[in-house]
Amino acid sequence: MRSAALALLAALDGQQRALAAQPFEDDSARRWLEYRPRRRPGASIAQMSETPRKAAHRLLATGLSDHAYAQAMSIIALEEVLDRRERWRRGRHSNDYWVSIFGDPAGDAPWSWRFEGHHLSVTMTVASEQVSPAPVFFGANPACVSYAGRPVSRPLAPEEDLARVLLDAMAPAERVLAVVGGQAPGDIRTGTSPRAREGIQPLGVAAGQLGSGPRAVLGELVTSYLDRLPAELAAREAGRLAGAEMHFAWEGPLAPGARHYYRVQGDDLLIEYDTTDDGNHTHTVLRRPRSDFGDDVLAEHYRQARHNTAGTDPRANRPPGTAQ
Repeated sequence: MRSAALALLAALDGQQRALAAQPFEDDSARRWLEYRPRRRPGASIAQMSETPRKAAHRLLATGLSDHAYAQAMSIIALEEVLDRRERWRRGRHSNDYWVSIFGDPAGDAPWSWRFEGHHLSVTMTVASEQVSPAPVFFGANPACVSYAGRPVSRPLAPEEDLARVLLDAMAPAERVLAVVGGQAPGDIRTGTSPRAREGIQPLGVAAGQLGSGPRAVLGELVTSYLDRLPAELAAREAGRLAGAEMHFAWEGPLAPGARHYYRVQGDDLLIEYDTTDDGNHTHTVLRRPRSDFGDDVLAEHYRQARHNTAGTDPRANRPPGTAQ
């Protein structure tokens, strides 16, 4: 990530670099999440020549596994499909994505990066050589493009299919606990909030209340979201969650094609999936309510910094946004 971020900054011209490079201490800008079609901060991919544009994609690739990077590229390409469906009225295009780097990747202080546009937002925070990988938002519109009843494009298929396998594997009594509402919400519950809610109620069915079959499928569903991350990060997150209780909740009809929503909650983990509009428009997100935007690695970094500078000015090494 460090090498890719430095390569991107070196490839940008002066004006683009001024837009992309932001102070890490700007907490509100750094904790930005916007997956709707809005103008956003950062340097625009559309304004870049080939070299910096490729450098931006290489930076994105450092935060995603191979298959998740393919999903991200499919999501980006769908902007052209959506533009055609909307009869070219809104001028959507596959270069309408933006990149920001907060802080100095070459230094020892914490830094982060974000690659974002319609239906894609990936933020990674680095402190003391540790990476905090959240939020990671993937959406798709249209979620499925079909020909003769067969899908041609369906980038978020595993996220829906595994949840349906889980419901099908449940015994009737387990499913009653899991289905907590008959109507899906209009969007994921956390939306674009810089801080995700923890313990969204009702929790639904606990993994410990499930039989071995559906419990294993719930584990596969969680793994499918963690595996958006590079293998080392995914393994670290899986290890962190080992033994933690998980809860699964579904809202909306069970029949395919109808709008539906689900969430999985665990120890500092929130997964949300929602279909909106006509049911062929999907939003998904992987978040860590207590650790989004690097709160976990930053807390450890500043704790170590205070320990190493014991006896110096007590105002030194405070996290951004704390009182002086």
